[in-house]
Amino acid sequence: MPQIPETVHELTIGQLSARSGAAVSALRFYEERGLIHSRRTGGNQRRYTRDTLRRVAFVRAAQRVGIPLATIREALGGLPEGRTPTREDWARLSRTWRSELDERIRQLGRLRDHLTDCIGCGCLSMDTCVLSNPDDVIGERITGSRLLPGR
Repeated sequence: MPQIPETVHELTIGQLSARSGAAVSALRFYEERGLIHSRRTGGNQRRYTRDTLRRVAFVRAAQRVGIPLATIREALGGLPEGRTPTREDWARLSRTWRSELDERIRQLGRLRDHLTDCIGCGCLSMDTCVLSNPDDVIGERITGSRLLPGR
């Protein structure tokens, strides 16, 4: 990972990409979505402050655990003066995202446990499928592609 001298206070998009590991296209996308910000030089080149590295790391870590970009942007927007997240900010935000992540884990566990059975039953039914309609009472009593009573 290339080191950037302490005397450099602003990074080019290439330097930010090399240092953060995010593709240049991803950085442009993050900027379009309001996750990071740059200033433009007289030649219309982007320049990022050094603390943008931490913002990019924050965004990428949140994305890796499945947090949508809109939620990440909202979290970053809620920081005082739009500052870079600190370790305490990450801890607070991760606590608020915990229930959402727990629900995703539960859904993935259900998918893992029932995917083979679902494909094997051949029901092709959205009404009785344990994956797409897990709380269906009739789906617990019968299997297969059947018309439900009253339809």
